[in-house]
Amino acid sequence: MQRIEPVGDEHFDFDQSIMQSSLEKFQQEELYRASMEESMGTTLVSNGCVDIRGRIADKRATGGWKAAPFIIVNEVAERLAFYAIAVNMVAYLVFQMHQSLPDAVTHVTDWIGAAFVLTLFGAFCADAYLGRFKTIIIFSCVYTVGMVLLTLSASIDSLRPPQCKVRPCQQATGGQTWFLYGALALIALGTGGIKPCVSTFGADQFDEADKKEVPKKYAFFNWFFLAINMGVLFGITVFVYIQDNKGWGWGFGLPTGAMVISVVILVAGLRFYRFQKPMGSPFTRFVQVIWASVRNHFNGVRVGHQTELYEVNTTESDIKGAQKLPHTIQYSFLDKAAVVTDPEADTRNRWRLCTVTQVEEFKSFARILPVWASTIALSISFAQLSTFFISQANIMDRKLGSNFTIPAGSIPIFSVINALILVPTYEKVIVPILRKRTGHTRGITSLQRIGVGLFISIFAVASAALVEKKRRHSPNPSDMSVFWLFPQFFLIGSAEVFAYVGQLEFFYDEATDGTRSISSAMFLSEIGIGSWLSTAIVKIIQKATGGEEKGWLRNNLNLSKLNYFYWVLTTINAVNLAVYVWIAVLYKGRDGAVGSVRSETAFEMGDSGLMGKQDGKGEL
Repeated sequence: MQRIEPVGDEHFDFDQSIMQSSLEKFQQEELYRASMEESMGTTLVSNGCVDIRGRIADKRATGGWKAAPFIIVNEVAERLAFYAIAVNMVAYLVFQMHQSLPDAVTHVTDWIGAAFVLTLFGAFCADAYLGRFKTIIIFSCVYTVGMVLLTLSASIDSLRPPQCKVRPCQQATGGQTWFLYGALALIALGTGGIKPCVSTFGADQFDEADKKEVPKKYAFFNWFFLAINMGVLFGITVFVYIQDNKGWGWGFGLPTGAMVISVVILVAGLRFYRFQKPMGSPFTRFVQVIWASVRNHFNGVRVGHQTELYEVNTTESDIKGAQKLPHTIQYSFLDKAAVVTDPEADTRNRWRLCTVTQVEEFKSFARILPVWASTIALSISFAQLSTFFISQANIMDRKLGSNFTIPAGSIPIFSVINALILVPTYEKVIVPILRKRTGHTRGITSLQRIGVGLFISIFAVASAALVEKKRRHSPNPSDMSVFWLFPQFFLIGSAEVFAYVGQLEFFYDEATDGTRSISSAMFLSEIGIGSWLSTAIVKIIQKATGGEEKGWLRNNLNLSKLNYFYWVLTTINAVNLAVYVWIAVLYKGRDGAVGSVRSETAFEMGDSGLMGKQDGKGEL
């Protein structure tokens, strides 16, 4: 049982002596756990991961950079396949399936959005039932089946309408359309299963309690992002070129082969992996906390210093495979879920009585929601990479030399190359310099890194507005070189490097043992939501400015005012940055530090980020 100080209905005023006693008790538990681990062998991991035989994983034989490359290869192949489809799917729907351009754009945007929102389902499966590795394997197979069906759609004439030489073209039949949509649905489902698990499974290979492995974990996030961009690079260059010049069958078939090979490589690394066992459904535990706290509230339960908060009397928590979490004062209303109202009642019924750890797990999840919401605007800007940025490139001069024309779908290479250069530069040059100045393990905190990305995104969209204005007012807009688009691609790529990796770090760090995949999926789902919001904003602006005939956004970009649309996005990003900074400054992480995610003190104490109680001022 834990006791907490009397409070008003809104917040607590902790007695220092009780606080100190609670801190000492928690530290003693951690020292006991550490001594037990030492007695079993100092080479064993401390985070509960097991090896392929189900034994506590040995650091010498598993994890680290022995395991990480196998995991990264799977993500490279998945991103290669996804972007080889995404950047040219509008063209496939228009020229092969004879859909209208607006319909094709809407269908592709909705598909991309669904793929990322489905990460919530994949994360649920991993955390609740399958574990991360099995989830990756199963959904990689689902993804591969979808790729095979897509290749068949592009290769078998009966699965497409006849080639059209004179408009109007014959529309695809219902069967042909639904065969294609079925393939895309399986690919979206596969993406949803793979994406939230790959980065977290990779991070699981590094023990947070090991000072030597902690910096390697954050280096993994950087190199993981670099690998993603390598996959994107091949997808939007080599495979887009093959689609344009060798046919859609080859263009979809080769990425399918890459996915098959990636599954084989992922399985080949089995003996090197550290596995986290599934810990049950986090959503069920969240609902239990909400239900129990609301129920007790309406029953008149108040929380004071004589109130007992329930916790199991074991070294490990009641959540299978998860460590105990110390009590915090934030979101104190939820503490009512852990109040013992009837000492003789069944303490195993979590719908009536939750443990402190279960309540704190939900608090940790609730804390990240404002940060999650305040970064969605960035995803709206990213959505332009595969829509209006490509549309601009399509009507500009794309000649490279005298004999080669850059495919419009390959123009995002400007952004990818920037990431390929910036990630290793940041990791090898900038981080060591920042580390010396700030003393922080990563140079800057993940929240600060996200903020840098949001700041850069403002200039990325503003530069797009300026370039588009210049293009529209040129004597012959079609003669303007596509390389004028380089600044907006470069800046949006830089924003992604900082924000994407910062979000990977943040959502992994702030998650508890049982919510790592769900937390990662929350970050990924905002990419999908950003795609949907981008579509909504386009439709709103079209309707508000006069439609396709007179509005800002028309079928003909030379008659449109796309630069006005970019200024709207610039304003959204600027307002969003102000909101984000306000949220980030006030944010309290699981270690209690205000405005940061992990205090260096926690690492110096040899802690995994859960050491100690908070005193209400963000200090240990």
